[in-house]
Amino acid sequence: MAAVLFPHLLSLIFFLLFLSHPPPCFSIGDDEALVEFKELLTNTSALDSSWKKGTNPCDNNKKWVGVQCEKNVVQGLILGGFGLSGDIDVDPLVRLQGLRVLNLANNSFSGFIPEFFMLGALKSLFIDGNQFTGEIPGNFFSKMSSLRKVWLSRNKFSGKIPDSLASLKYLLELRLDNNELSGTIPSLSQGTLISINLSINKLQGEIPQGLSRFGSDPFQGNPELCGQQLGRECKAAASGEKSEGSSIKWIIIGLVVVLLLVAIFFKTKRKEDHFEKLEKENLDESVSVNIPISNKRSMSLRNSMRSSRRGRSRSGSDMGDLVVVNEERGIFGLPDLMKASAEVLGNGGLGSAYKAVLGNGLSLVVKRLREINKLNKETFDTEIRKLAMLRHRNLLQPLAYHYRKEEKLVVSEYIPKGSLLYLLHGDRGIAHAQLNWPTRLKIIHGVANGMKFLHSEFASYDVPHGNLKSSNILLTANNEPLLTDYAFYPLINNSQAVQSLFAYKSPEAILNQQISPKSDVYCLGIIILEILTGKFPSQYLSNQKCGTDVVQWVQSAVEEKRVSELIDPQIATAKDSLEKMETLLYIGAVCTDSDHDKRIDMKEAIRRIEEIES
Repeated sequence: MAAVLFPHLLSLIFFLLFLSHPPPCFSIGDDEALVEFKELLTNTSALDSSWKKGTNPCDNNKKWVGVQCEKNVVQGLILGGFGLSGDIDVDPLVRLQGLRVLNLANNSFSGFIPEFFMLGALKSLFIDGNQFTGEIPGNFFSKMSSLRKVWLSRNKFSGKIPDSLASLKYLLELRLDNNELSGTIPSLSQGTLISINLSINKLQGEIPQGLSRFGSDPFQGNPELCGQQLGRECKAAASGEKSEGSSIKWIIIGLVVVLLLVAIFFKTKRKEDHFEKLEKENLDESVSVNIPISNKRSMSLRNSMRSSRRGRSRSGSDMGDLVVVNEERGIFGLPDLMKASAEVLGNGGLGSAYKAVLGNGLSLVVKRLREINKLNKETFDTEIRKLAMLRHRNLLQPLAYHYRKEEKLVVSEYIPKGSLLYLLHGDRGIAHAQLNWPTRLKIIHGVANGMKFLHSEFASYDVPHGNLKSSNILLTANNEPLLTDYAFYPLINNSQAVQSLFAYKSPEAILNQQISPKSDVYCLGIIILEILTGKFPSQYLSNQKCGTDVVQWVQSAVEEKRVSELIDPQIATAKDSLEKMETLLYIGAVCTDSDHDKRIDMKEAIRRIEEIES
């Protein structure tokens, strides 16, 4: 009997020893594969401290930066926005058998697209916001049948859209915007597809019928595209004989136009006015815009900009002119601006801004945009006109723009009362005293209405607003809020979006360089908490060393059930409305939840706000 039991007892002892000293849980060689992948990259300082061979990439206590694990298996590399460059060797990644998500977005990689097709099990590929160039082979995606999300936006890819994308039967999201792709759009008829963006390319021909459900936004910025969505009729190809005759006709017309332009150039060259670069205020980027500054310098615009060609004030005039896109405040041109005196308003994330008063008394804000993508005039014109056509009581539309390769200006109406940020934190006069509870509730409702409209109009954008903060909310004489600096995301240089847009201060953007419509929800939550507490959010500052971390402050108060203590004393006197204030604070708290998945979406946030009686 003992002889029979002994082997079982021995097995039990070995089993218990196995449990007390379990083997490493991570796949053997995952650490070596990742280190090998890193070795060919440059600017890897963000990874060097944790990516150590012989350690577990999935160890919760010493987790490798940018490595995403599930049950101790490497499933994602989230390396967006780390400043990486160098060569991407896909071979080591092939050895990561559990890899499903590869995010290399918003870095500085260049050259032809790497051999990602070797990663057949990949579900999500994010390489947007780099400097990849060249054509993508037509069959590139044919062996990547598991792909659901493909983001190649904001690179320099050329040639045709790969036909193999049409074979991805599980495809959910496709982002190819802001490239140099040409040719026709393949038949992307997948019923699974819920998001597509092909804007700002050189695509041609008719938009496939299967994509009609996405409206016009995903196809803007392609002058040679046609279809019902864009309001451009697709004309049948003419016969060879007519085509040849037409070509000769256009050559002749082209020669005449060139001669005329040369004559105009030499005539106007002598009349050019030269401007010096606008002097920048040494002010914090979030606080400076639209806040009155003591001892403002008054100057002529003649001395505020670099050389710009004079022009006539007509919509659609040449590249040296001021193009009026909204005539509700009259028509004006560069000569009018050059004669105007200017006051510096500040230097924000998107550029410097100043006030200009024309000879007829019209006051304007001229924003000089920096770090703008190298868009051609037609694409820039399309985007600005899109904003100018918007009509909503809580949006401030652009009136005109000026486009040159070295100079891009956007002109809008000047709102004398200033920004919400200034009235809350900078002014202590009558205007600040007017910010009682009914006024603050009115502002919150107005901001929510504006965001509701933007999220409807620009539903295909990664972030429909992208830069919502109190310095970008202006107040009219009757305290109606006007949103500004919205929907500029497609215009901004890839490398500068992080510094320019407040949406990139959301937790998911800071950690993974990923933004979404929920990043706008986070920004809305900051506004709500700022208005109700009266505190200046430290989130607005780059170093976050000043102000109050309103998110953490409110989250702690919610957990400790002392929300009422956070209300700004100036409005806390409205005792009969304390319940509504507390409800709004709770809404602000869920809007700023650090977990992107737990955070409510914009539709739900606005529904909750609208439930509170104005």
